[in-house]
Amino acid sequence: MTRRSAALVLAALLLSLTGAVQPAEAAGYRYWSFWDRSGDGWTYATQGPSTARPADGDVQGFRFAVSADSQDASKPRGAASFAAICAKTPARDDTKRVALVIDFGTAADAPSGETPPTPRTACARVSPDATTAEALASVAKPLRYDTNALLCAIAGYPETGCGEQVSGQASDRASGQTPSEQTSGTGKPTSAGKPDKDGGPSVGLYAGAAAVAVLGAAAVWQARRRGSRRDG
Repeated sequence: MTRRSAALVLAALLLSLTGAVQPAEAAGYRYWSFWDRSGDGWTYATQGPSTARPADGDVQGFRFAVSADSQDASKPRGAASFAAICAKTPARDDTKRVALVIDFGTAADAPSGETPPTPRTACARVSPDATTAEALASVAKPLRYDTNALLCAIAGYPETGCGEQVSGQASDRASGQTPSEQTSGTGKPTSAGKPDKDGGPSVGLYAGAAAVAVLGAAAVWQARRRGSRRDG
């Protein structure tokens, strides 16, 4: 076998390996994500709505969509100005006002047979120590939670389902909160619905690459050995 032949064999083996092994796709989850308004943008909330205690003048948002984790999550859409949302809700002693943006998402992210309502905003007037969940309940009932205290529905949407896995999502991230960690009513991580981070190369790919390297090295060595014999 010549060196050229050895190189062709190695290239063919690599092509067959990479063509047969495809990177795995990470799972997506259909759920309500929870957001804080910071300046002119949205920041993924670091705790659940039942432990977050916004101050008077804060803006918080909820978005229903399919995503893998915090890095992949869709943000609430539309205007998010406290002055605009709470313009008709004057300040009062012993209360606070929290502006809420509720985005029910798109038809593409909706569960089968359901149509997302139009996004809306609301100004919740609640007690000074109220949580976001209490503020949300005051303006967007009914809320629905599962047995793990995961927020499943706002204003009755969706009618069924809660953080269910949706196959075929190509989003693969190295880190980020899962639905159960971010929107649970307790604000504490739970094991339910935790995505499997399986989007990286598989063990089989590494093993196959090692096998190709061994075969390629053997082919090159054989070619050199035969060339040395001819030269001698």
